[in-house]
Amino acid sequence: MIVVIFRARVAALDAQYSATAARMRELALSQFGCLAFHAVTEGDEEVALSYWPDEAAVRAWRAHPEHVAAQRVGRERWYHSYSVEVAEVTRQYHHTR
Repeated sequence: MIVVIFRARVAALDAQYSATAARMRELALSQFGCLAFHAVTEGDEEVALSYWPDEAAVRAWRAHPEHVAAQRVGRERWYHSYSVEVAEVTRQYHHTR
C-alpha cells in the first residue's frame, strides 16, 4: 500500500476550493482506487493523507486532466507552498474496541 502525504501552507480558501476538494476526493475514491482519504486544516497549514493500492494508481491519479487542472489552480491561488511525499506502508496496526 502507498500513502501520499500532501502538506500545504494555505494562501486563501474559497467556495471553489471546497467544491474542487470534494470533487477530487470523490474522483480519487470512486475511479482511481484510492482506499482512504483524510485531510485536516489548522490555521494556514493543511495536511492530507491518501492511501493507494500501488504506484500505478498514484501515477494515474496524478496525471488525470481534472486533477492536473486542480493542481494548477492550487499553485496559482489556494496555496503559498506545498510538498508531496509518497511512501510505502510496510506495517499496519488496528485496534477496535
